[in-house]
Amino acid sequence: MRKLLPFMRKYAIYAFLSPLFMILEVLADIIIPYIMSRIVDVGIVNQDIQYIVTLGITMIVAALLAMIFGILSAHCGARAGFGFAAEIREETFKRIQDFSFANLDQLTVPSLITRLTNDCNTIGQVTMMSLRMAVRAPFMMIFALIMAFTINASLAKVFMVAIPVTAIVIVMVLYKAGPLFRRLQSRIDRVNAIIQENLIGIRVVKSFNRQSYEERRFKERNDDLKDTALKALSLIISIMPVLNLIIYSTIIAVLWFGGQRVVAGSMGSGELISFITYITQVLVSLMMISMFFLQFMRGTASAGRILEVLNTESEIKEIKEPVKEVKDGSIIFNNVSFSYPGSKEKVLKDINFSVKSGEVIGIIGSTGSSKSSLVQLIPRLYDVTEGSILVGGVDVRDYDLKTLRVQVAFVLQKNTLFSGTIRDNMKWGKEDATDEEIIRALKQAQAWEFVSKYKDGLDHRVEQGGDNFSGGQKQRLTIARALLKNPKIIILDDSTSAVDMTTDVRIQKVFKEELSDVTTIIIAQRISSIQHADRIIVLHHGQIESIGDHNTLLKISPIYREIYESQQKGVIGV
Repeated sequence: MRKLLPFMRKYAIYAFLSPLFMILEVLADIIIPYIMSRIVDVGIVNQDIQYIVTLGITMIVAALLAMIFGILSAHCGARAGFGFAAEIREETFKRIQDFSFANLDQLTVPSLITRLTNDCNTIGQVTMMSLRMAVRAPFMMIFALIMAFTINASLAKVFMVAIPVTAIVIVMVLYKAGPLFRRLQSRIDRVNAIIQENLIGIRVVKSFNRQSYEERRFKERNDDLKDTALKALSLIISIMPVLNLIIYSTIIAVLWFGGQRVVAGSMGSGELISFITYITQVLVSLMMISMFFLQFMRGTASAGRILEVLNTESEIKEIKEPVKEVKDGSIIFNNVSFSYPGSKEKVLKDINFSVKSGEVIGIIGSTGSSKSSLVQLIPRLYDVTEGSILVGGVDVRDYDLKTLRVQVAFVLQKNTLFSGTIRDNMKWGKEDATDEEIIRALKQAQAWEFVSKYKDGLDHRVEQGGDNFSGGQKQRLTIARALLKNPKIIILDDSTSAVDMTTDVRIQKVFKEELSDVTTIIIAQRISSIQHADRIIVLHHGQIESIGDHNTLLKISPIYREIYESQQKGVIGV
């Protein structure tokens, strides 16, 4: 938790005022039992009404002050605690934005969601408790002990037994609490994972009638979370009766020995009443401390998970003085090999080829031939394991990352649209794009033909994930978004698979005629989508099997010829 303290800087004044007001509240609470004892032992015994009224008003004022200070402390504590959590959440989110694909493979998305929500909220709650309960409990205990010893030092010796026993119980519980709370957070991760997976794929679940299977999977993880949560709750519950037993045993002992002193006349009945109140305050403070430490253990577990994200260095690193201009769209692969982080298996081996600026390159191969892995190395979504990739004559590792990715437009295999409007989504390609520029890109991607039919045009609503568009419409919108960047290189990773043949041909024509100065790389399953390319790369098991144009590959590449013939048979069969 201490390592996260710099995030409190913005809320330092609230972090200072909250414990200050809490100490003032404690002082007001502490004085009330003493005033009560004076009313009983002096005012009532002497039947001094004026004395009783004066001290009564003083006690009411003290109670009001305690209430006011308590409210102010709670307000400042909440501002500091949840403001602190908000700062941590914001910085954690920023750090995630810098992660490479390799980092995201290691720290899974469901786990990151839990850390940004549940873990940050826990840290906020624990911080608020630290500023209030962790201040109130020790100060209340110390002041109450002082008052108890002031009233009757010999009777206060009862604490010599009560406090050590309470401390032993607290330590035993805390010893078991740490691992349990860490396990609880990991169980929340697992539940979030299955919720995310199921809701994203809900259409597939329903189409295969797998609701019952998914319900069983969810029940298994949900029950696991429930059982772990119950263990944590049982731990908290078990400490309460033990602490209550200590409190009541101590009160009984005080009543027994204190009562004898009252009868003997060495102690006033008011003093006994206030002494019991101070005993209760001391032992309740110990109970509060135990509750705080239980929550603090959970907060520490959450803080550790947040720090794991904050301390994770991106696999993609930039040099001190990076190149900030991409001269052209030429690409050179020099002896490139690649394996995913944590794996020794090379998914790409000895890749060598060059692309001239403005060329159209097709990439084809069987499933698992690492086509997507190959193109993801160009904008440094991953870094090469061996060899080098040059864009515009410069190693991609020498570029300013933002500069490189601005000039390399990537239309991923999975088309992602964000909630908002069509205009909002298009401006991801160019933030200051005019409507004319957006419409031009939509026309190039053959998307304007359906966008123009909407009454609200570019202001047409896009639901989360683009669920109110068909697969082909989403693909055309994402292509338009990429074209709006005016990149030097555009990569289409199987991004016209849901588009009909006629529309696909139109898109190819636009790329050939209007984007002749843009290097275009097209990954496709259909040969018809790439047969117009200047050259086609055939991948097989992570290696280049052949390179050539369509006609050349039909002669020299058995893999390409087999794919072509199987697709031709499919067309003839239809």
